[in-house]
Amino acid sequence: MNTLLSIELSLIDEIFRGDAKGYVLDFSNRTFTDFFARELDVDIDASQYAADGSSKGKRLRCFLGQVDDATAAKALRALWAHREALRRHGSDPMPNASAQIWSLITRLEKGASPGTANVVAAPKIHAIDFAKLSDRLLAIKELQPHERGYEFERYLTHVFEVFRMQPREPFRNRGEQIDGSFELAGDIYLLEAKWLSRPVGADVLHTFQGKIEQKATWCRGVFISFEGFTIEGLHAFGRGKRIIGVEGRELYEAMLSNIGIDRVIAAKVRRAAESGDVFTPLEELGLVG
Repeated sequence: MNTLLSIELSLIDEIFRGDAKGYVLDFSNRTFTDFFARELDVDIDASQYAADGSSKGKRLRCFLGQVDDATAAKALRALWAHREALRRHGSDPMPNASAQIWSLITRLEKGASPGTANVVAAPKIHAIDFAKLSDRLLAIKELQPHERGYEFERYLTHVFEVFRMQPREPFRNRGEQIDGSFELAGDIYLLEAKWLSRPVGADVLHTFQGKIEQKATWCRGVFISFEGFTIEGLHAFGRGKRIIGVEGRELYEAMLSNIGIDRVIAAKVRRAAESGDVFTPLEELGLVG
């Protein structure tokens, strides 16, 4: 039987929430699913845990409210370890969080009954073949110039599928072509993908920005340029836009480091929200050396 109180669930939400409502720490949808599968053998995406909503925060709260005390304690232990690994040696924004969470975990473990309750086992996890993804990206370089752009779009759609970002292939609205869209952490992003022989300048960025401005205000854009962006173009394009930039080089280096495209985009989105910069190299974000 689960004995978590509403006030305790609210405390858990405060300790583990991310930068926005519905988030949990730094997890994307994919990494949240994988974390529960690997650490707890739990299918956090099961429909019974989405009774109150599909966001990560709501699924976590629903899960903790349904399972037995021992399972809840084990989940909190794993989440706390992940939180501390992220925080490292910095000051804790909640100074009493450690004492509060360990007091709660201890109570749950002491009162736990034998057996589990309402635990949905995780399906088998299919390992992501990062080497294959990086090799396929390199292979596109060997294609003829007129083939590269189309194959690059197909490659990105495949990558988004691998990382469960619900991609939609290129589509056409009246008077404009969109290279695709995908979902990340509940937000919809439109995609612009370019494989040109030169870095992208301000004119191309402004064209994509114009497409974004014609959509709903919550829509964002990701511009992936294999050859990157010119320094002059980024400066002329300005700051505070609803677009982030990703270079092909960064995709390749991320794959070599077993870093998913979801983490790459999430890190860039966070930096853009903090700084207003459209493009920040992965090295400055601390994802690669």
